[in-house]
Amino acid sequence: MQKLPLSRPLSPALLNAETLSARFLDIRTKTQQLAAPLSAEDAQLQSMEDVSPTKWHMAHTSWFFETFVLSTLDPASVPFDPDFHYLFNSYYEAEGPRHPRDKRGMISRPGLSKIVDYRETVTTQILSQLDHWAERDDWPHIAGLIELGCHHEEQHQELLLTDIKHVLSSNPTEPGYASPFPKALRVAPDMVWHSYGEGLVDIGHNGEGFAYDNEGPQHKYWLDPFALANRPVTNAEWCSFIEDGGYDNPRLWLSDGWAWVKSKGARAPLYWEHNQDSWTIFTLYGRQPINRDEPVSHINLYEADAFATWAGARLPREYELESAARQEKSFGQPNDLASGRLHPAPATDLAPGQTVHQINGDIWEWTQSAYSAYPGYKIPPGAVGEYNGKFMCNQYVLRGGSCVTPHGHWRVSYRNFFPATAQWQFSGLRLAKDI
Repeated sequence: MQKLPLSRPLSPALLNAETLSARFLDIRTKTQQLAAPLSAEDAQLQSMEDVSPTKWHMAHTSWFFETFVLSTLDPASVPFDPDFHYLFNSYYEAEGPRHPRDKRGMISRPGLSKIVDYRETVTTQILSQLDHWAERDDWPHIAGLIELGCHHEEQHQELLLTDIKHVLSSNPTEPGYASPFPKALRVAPDMVWHSYGEGLVDIGHNGEGFAYDNEGPQHKYWLDPFALANRPVTNAEWCSFIEDGGYDNPRLWLSDGWAWVKSKGARAPLYWEHNQDSWTIFTLYGRQPINRDEPVSHINLYEADAFATWAGARLPREYELESAARQEKSFGQPNDLASGRLHPAPATDLAPGQTVHQINGDIWEWTQSAYSAYPGYKIPPGAVGEYNGKFMCNQYVLRGGSCVTPHGHWRVSYRNFFPATAQWQFSGLRLAKDI
């Protein structure tokens, strides 16, 4: 079989075929559950180039397993539909030509029902082979490849929700994906600063359990003293930024950021609207009044950097956030996909062993760190080697996970990345400063 690269060894538990089978089925079932509230018409739409239709996410994750697991382990296997290799490849140049990303919404056929059949077929075929594959000498590699596919599908579960949010916001009636809207009566704690001393720290994944290739190799980094805010910036604080002319003051903005403000006529985060004397935000539950105590979300790097400048602070560097997360003795119960809230929430009381609020869950936190390779990183060979390394240009790192990140998918070393203009993810900020 072709040796597709895996960056880290699996935990011993996932080398058990029964355990891995249960995880695989759970991931595949969860995607179907997330798509269940949507109509075939909903699942077809693509509201901008960065958004992919729900139907495409469902098909692409199946294409990944069919292409990199089934056809790799059994070259004689017959594809579900030969056209799918072109239609549902994302960016794997080694796998041949693919349908243009900005035209995914034009794939009206195959219909949603055929995509569901495709998913069920691929799932059934893999489950039927697991016990047989577990007897092979290369089973650890096979199990690792399936686990990579599971993590890949979890990424698309998060994208499915952020993408359908943008799709539904484009409908003039602004329908909700779910109901009722979850209330949060808590008040955000006052912003205070937590200091971290200088020293040599380990950054990157330590090799235990699964991680993506871009999370390593683990390496040493010298930290200068810094401070982090105890919680992310809230909607109330963002309203103060707006009211103080934050979107009108070029001195607050990076040059490219100010060009973005002028070209877009930006006045507020994505999904915000001002009605009379108050702000509202479009959510996965439809349009709702702004909760001033929730973390602000759907801002891009330029907005985050401008706010930090206005506040007399700066954006954190990614290694500062990772180091701070490593020092936490507890993460409590994060507001991630497992909570079912599907929306950022005000900070809860700190659990025993916690130092800062919401270091994981609720919102992805922008950093000032460009997405680049760690010392010693090499892009793995083969098709799966196109997974992360090829995007290490013109992107910035976000840390921390969001309210729609699957539970257990986040790690302290996890590196998310998007272009500076990206707003449609649940992205916000935590302030930092030098001390």
